[in-house]
Amino acid sequence: MRLRNIKGSKEFIAASPFVIHNPEDYKGNWSSLFHNTHPIHLEIGMGKGKFIHELARLHPEINYIGIEMYSSVLYRALELREKEDINNLFFLRFDAKYLTDIFEKEEIDRIYLNFSDPWPKDRHAKRRLTSQNFLSIYDIILKSDGFIQFKTDNRPLFDFSVESVEQSEKWHIDELTYDLHHSEFLEGNVMTEYESRFVAENKPICRFVISR
Repeated sequence: MRLRNIKGSKEFIAASPFVIHNPEDYKGNWSSLFHNTHPIHLEIGMGKGKFIHELARLHPEINYIGIEMYSSVLYRALELREKEDINNLFFLRFDAKYLTDIFEKEEIDRIYLNFSDPWPKDRHAKRRLTSQNFLSIYDIILKSDGFIQFKTDNRPLFDFSVESVEQSEKWHIDELTYDLHHSEFLEGNVMTEYESRFVAENKPICRFVISR
């Protein structure tokens, strides 16, 4: 899907106090940004930010960092952030393949992957956020008792992701459903923009939680 460029988005992002422009300076010391030692949760590929904003409102005892590659999408999340009176949420315009450059070993408590780009062509499989490549990155930055939650409407991507976990030497699946909204795991679920739309269209949402 082609993203529509928003005029002035890059300048808006550059001037925003909610975007961390020098994340490498916080490696191993992200608590100094939040001025506390609360757990840190990441959402990688946060889109317009509905999900992570809701979590930040519900859980002031947790620090949240939303990561997004595309300026036009991050711009929309920042519009929402400016309306919120919360202090436990910051953003990065960043490529997740470089996460180990900005996070120290076992610095992150939880990772959320929501409706990630499926990269449907086989030659792009390594770019999928649930590929072996990315699982090895998460293994470094995630605490030993941390976990990853993944949701998608894309069944081929979900099947690929399950296989990727099953083929790994460290990760295992703790929870799995092919229809979240008709499952035992729905309680406490926070929906994304995409999820709200897909549920309204009666499309099943796949979800798993993995740990080591």
